[in-house]
Amino acid sequence: MRIYIAGPMTGLPDYNLPAFAKAKEVLDALGHEGVNPGEPGVIDGYEWSDYVRDGLHLLLDCEGVALLDGWERSKGAQLEVHIARTLGMPVGKLVDWIMSD
Repeated sequence: MRIYIAGPMTGLPDYNLPAFAKAKEVLDALGHEGVNPGEPGVIDGYEWSDYVRDGLHLLLDCEGVALLDGWERSKGAQLEVHIARTLGMPVGKLVDWIMSD
């Protein structure tokens, strides 16, 4: 299953990219395809809306969403969760995906 990783980035050290990379590693090891919206890293000239737009494109090709800690405090992750739930995708904390396998 292709699982999108959603969580906070803005204002966190290294934009929380290590947590996204670790989540992808864990999901991949479980036989899923983890989709890390942070893989491109920081893109020169990008604004918040550009990152959200790119993330939403990735989300639409996925079948579920794994949430990182603190996702509730992220405007982008809240938007991603809203869209995923509206589309009927399963959404759960990363640990829930780990425990379900």
